[in-house]
Amino acid sequence: MFKHPDQRVGVFIDTQNMYYSARNLHKRKVNFKNIVEDAVSGRRLVRANAYVVRTQTEEERPFFEALQKAGIETREKDLQEYESGAKKADWDVGIAMDIVQMLDMLDVVVLASGDGDFIPLVEYCQSRGRMVELMAFGATTSTNLLDYVHDYTNLSENKRRYLIGPPAGRGSKKKEEKGGEGEKKRSWPQVPFLWIQKKTIKKKAEHVD
Repeated sequence: MFKHPDQRVGVFIDTQNMYYSARNLHKRKVNFKNIVEDAVSGRRLVRANAYVVRTQTEEERPFFEALQKAGIETREKDLQEYESGAKKADWDVGIAMDIVQMLDMLDVVVLASGDGDFIPLVEYCQSRGRMVELMAFGATTSTNLLDYVHDYTNLSENKRRYLIGPPAGRGSKKKEEKGGEGEKKRSWPQVPFLWIQKKTIKKKAEHVD
């Protein structure tokens, strides 16, 4: 799809959708900074919003601050807890309202979410002559939603770019140990001794008449 540097872009991140998709599919965290960078793609960024949920413990505060340092504005909502024990924090309506209110300032709406509930919103944006681009993880993206957007980036196809850190549960490889005076010890490939032994016996047998 053609992208012009004068296009005004708004990026709207469904943080919960992105977080749980990355965790459930790849057991990793999302690189939101790179998502915004590629969403803008050299065009004029008007606003980048990340819609987040705030708990009573505020353990997520460092995460919010990291988003803000990356140039992403955080729209915060308290986690609702009910007497039944159920917890809920739904940003769908809030995201839709922000996009509708900002539409006159935008040429392109980039939605980072795979939620099919946004189809009516996408249709409305298009009826107003706006381009709608989608960035999401393929396996958790509504196939119906894909039929409505102008452009789609499957984040799972470039995990190195859009995910952070190794998969959870896997320890990172140890760095090579350093010897005296900063010299690195060589790590030779380990070949099974039995395989070498069989190879040697086979060669000897070939020379026996």
